[in-house]
Amino acid sequence: MNAPLIITDRPHRFHGGVHPAENKTQSNGTAIEALPLPSVLVLPLRMHLGAPAEPRVSVGMTVRKGDVLADADGAISAAVHAPTSGRITAIEERIIAHESGLSAPCIVLEADGEDVWRERHGYPDWRQRDTAELIQRLRDCGLAGLGGAGFPTDVKYRNTHHAIDTLIINAAECEPYITADDRLMRERATEILEGAGIAARLVGAKTIRLGIEDNKPEALAAMTAAAEALALSLRVTVVPTKYPSGGEKQLIQLITGREVPAGGLPSDLGIICQNVGTLAAIRAAVIEDEPLIRRVTTVTGAAADRPGNYEVLIGTPIETLLNHAGVHLKKADRVIMGGPMMGFALPDITAPLSKTTNCLLVPAKNELPPSQIDNPCIRCGQCEQVCPAGLLPQQLFWAAKSRDLDSAELHSLGDCIECGACAWVCPSHIPLVHYYRYAKGEIRHEREEQIKSERARARFEARQARLEKEQQEKEARRAARAKAAAEAQARKQAEAGEASSDPVQAALERARAKRAERQNDVSDAGQPSIADLEKALELAAAKVKKANERLVAAEQEAPDTVPALQKAISKLEEKHRQAQQALDAARDQGNAS
Repeated sequence: MNAPLIITDRPHRFHGGVHPAENKTQSNGTAIEALPLPSVLVLPLRMHLGAPAEPRVSVGMTVRKGDVLADADGAISAAVHAPTSGRITAIEERIIAHESGLSAPCIVLEADGEDVWRERHGYPDWRQRDTAELIQRLRDCGLAGLGGAGFPTDVKYRNTHHAIDTLIINAAECEPYITADDRLMRERATEILEGAGIAARLVGAKTIRLGIEDNKPEALAAMTAAAEALALSLRVTVVPTKYPSGGEKQLIQLITGREVPAGGLPSDLGIICQNVGTLAAIRAAVIEDEPLIRRVTTVTGAAADRPGNYEVLIGTPIETLLNHAGVHLKKADRVIMGGPMMGFALPDITAPLSKTTNCLLVPAKNELPPSQIDNPCIRCGQCEQVCPAGLLPQQLFWAAKSRDLDSAELHSLGDCIECGACAWVCPSHIPLVHYYRYAKGEIRHEREEQIKSERARARFEARQARLEKEQQEKEARRAARAKAAAEAQARKQAEAGEASSDPVQAALERARAKRAERQNDVSDAGQPSIADLEKALELAAAKVKKANERLVAAEQEAPDTVPALQKAISKLEEKHRQAQQALDAARDQGNAS
C-alpha cells in the first residue's frame, strides 16, 4: 500500500483582520475533563438555526439516555435527545442563554443517576451504506454545527445544486481564549478524521483539506499523525494567527485563494466546510448511533481557579459548570458566552448550556476593556481597513442608525459575519455589531411581514373570487326560476281552457306549481333580509364614528397610538363600504323582482 499523501500548502490572504491578545494558554494546558452527571438538565427546543423541535414526550415519562425528546420540525430543524436517563418533570418556559435573558420552551429532565442507554444501532460498515441513509442518521441524531450558529448538519449534506469536490476541516479556532477545538484535536484526532472521511463520502468530495492556525503545533502534529495512521490523504494549510481566520469564507480564501461570492455559499465553489467538533459528532452519530448530547466547552478567565476544557452534557446549567471550574463570581466582571469578540454577557447563569456553547469566559475586573460610552463617528476609516468581508462598516452604521434598510442591503449587510473586528478598532467605541444585528433583524421582520401581507392578499383574492362565483350561481338560479315561472304561467293559461273538461288534472297541476314555487323560495332562504342589512350598515357606521372620535383624542393624548388607530379605521371604513354595497344590491334585487 502506498503511503498516505500529506501535502502542506502555502496560505493565501484575506482582506483586513485584527490581532487581539490570544489568551489561549490559560485553558489549553490540561486534558479534557468530563463533568460529573448533573441532577437536572434543561433542554431548549431550539438550540440551532431554524424551527424549534416538537416535543415527543410528556411530563412524568421516564426516558433512557439517547431517547428522542423532541423531533425536528421542518426542513431546517434539529431533534433534541435525552443526555442521560431519568424522568421528564416539566415542559415549560425557562431562561435560556441569551443576551436579553429571554425565556423559551424547554424540556426539564431529572436524572436518575443510572445513565442507562437506549438500544443503539451503529453503522461500522458505513462505507457500504447508502448516503441517504447516513444523512438521515445525522438528522435523527440531532446534529448541528458546533463551531458557529448551530446550522442543522444534515441540511449541509442534502445539497443537490452543486457538485462538491473539497471538504475543508475548520481547525482555525481564531477567537481569543477558546481552546476546545485545540484540545479535541490533540486528544481525539482519529475520531475527527474518521468523521471527515464520512463527511467526504456523503458529498462525494475527493479532497480533504485542513486549515489550522500556526499557534496550534501540538494539534497539527496529532492530526497529521492520525491521518498517516488512517492512510488518509490530507492537504494541510497552516494559516497565520489572525482574527477572524476561522470564519468560513475567510478560511476558504486562505486555503484556496478563492472568494465565496457575495450572498453565496461555499457550495457555489464546490466546497463544504466543517468544524472539527462537528466532524467528531458525525463519526459518533454514524458509527456509534450517539446523538448530539455532549460537547467540549472551554471555561477560562482570571476568575476561574481551574480553567480548562470540560466535556459537558447538553442542558447542564451554566452555574453547575462554573462551580465545578472553581469560578469566583464575586471576582468575575461578567460571564460571557463565547469569546471576547463575538460573545455576549449572560444576565442569568441558571440558563442551560446548548449545542453551540463553545466557551464560558469569566474575566476578572479590568481583564477585558470596560464598556465605554460611544462617541460620534470621526470617519477615520479604520473599520473599513480591518473588515474581513471587504465591506464599508461606517456606511452600514449610518444606514442602520437612520433605519435606511434599503441602503444597508445595498451595502451588503447580509455579508457581514458579525466578527466584531470593526468595533474592536473603533476609536469612538461605537458598538457597530449591535447596529448591524438590529438592521438585520428589522430586514428579517419586514420580509416576514411582506410574506404575511402577500398571503393575506392571496386569501382576499380567493375570497372575492369565491363570492363572485356564488353571486353568478345565484343569478343563474334566479334566471332559472324566472324561466320556470314563465313556463308555469304559460302552462296555466294553456290548461285554463281544459280545466272544465278535466278539473282533477288541473288541480294536480296547480299543486305541482305551488310545490315548485315553495322549493324556489327555500333556495334563497339563507339570504339576509333588507332589514338585516340596514342594521349591519347602521352598526358599521357607528363603529367608524366611534373610532374617529378615539383618533381625535389619541392625537392629543397618545400620539404613538395614532398609526394603529388609522389602520383600524381604514378597515372599519372598508367594512362600512361593503355593508352599503350589500344593501344596495339587495334593494336592486327587490326592485327587479
